[in-house]
Amino acid sequence: MEVGSSGGPDKNQVYGLSNITAENLWATRSVSTVGSSQSVSSTQSKKFVALQQHTTQLTEKYDYLLAAYAQLKAEHAQQKTEDAQWYAQQKTEHEQLRKLVMNMTSQSGDTCAPPPF
Repeated sequence: MEVGSSGGPDKNQVYGLSNITAENLWATRSVSTVGSSQSVSSTQSKKFVALQQHTTQLTEKYDYLLAAYAQLKAEHAQQKTEDAQWYAQQKTEHEQLRKLVMNMTSQSGDTCAPPPF
């Protein structure tokens, strides 16, 4: 088999092959291409399935973490509300105690103000 020179007008021509041989080469090339495609396709399919499974696992983990975050956020809001109520109650009790001390001091006739808390 000889291939034409790179500079001539027949540079892409192959000499010394019959039509039957050329057809056999094309048929062989097609078969090997199909075989390679199936092999690549099978490998790609396995990788695709593995990727789908991994994506599903990540989605499930994300959904779980999102739900856990929402629960923690709700618990935090509840705790803030309870803390604010406790603080308001402590402030009210402190103010009542201060008024009580002031009243007792004024009734006893002591002109000295009680020390601050």
